[in-house]
Amino acid sequence: MLHNMAHILVIEDNSWNMQIAQLLLERAGHEVLQATDAPQGLALARSELPQLILMDLNLPGLDGFEATRLLKQDDATRKIKIYAYTPWFSELDDPAEYAKIRHAGCDGIIPKNSSPADFLAAVTQALNEDSV
Repeated sequence: MLHNMAHILVIEDNSWNMQIAQLLLERAGHEVLQATDAPQGLALARSELPQLILMDLNLPGLDGFEATRLLKQDDATRKIKIYAYTPWFSELDDPAEYAKIRHAGCDGIIPKNSSPADFLAAVTQALNEDSV
């Protein structure tokens, strides 16, 4: 199923990374919801039910791994696609970290250090993949 415009929640505590993601996503026609910590992100995910969540894993307090687990355990949010929004991008870079990300329930990875075109291609691919 192709998505032209999607509701995408970005959970990211770094304002620069948030601004970049928001700018690119909005320019591509998506609606962006923003959370700067996991509790705020969990509340938005439950109230707005976005099609995709970009989850920073290194959040202060409740981290992105645990936030992802909580969302995937909740009947209301378990079908939301959650992609780790992280600086590295391949299981070849760090197989143990990749396994930890997948074990937490992330559906994939969208790297922060992508070019704008690669970032948007990864988001489009994530939106078009069948839900787990």
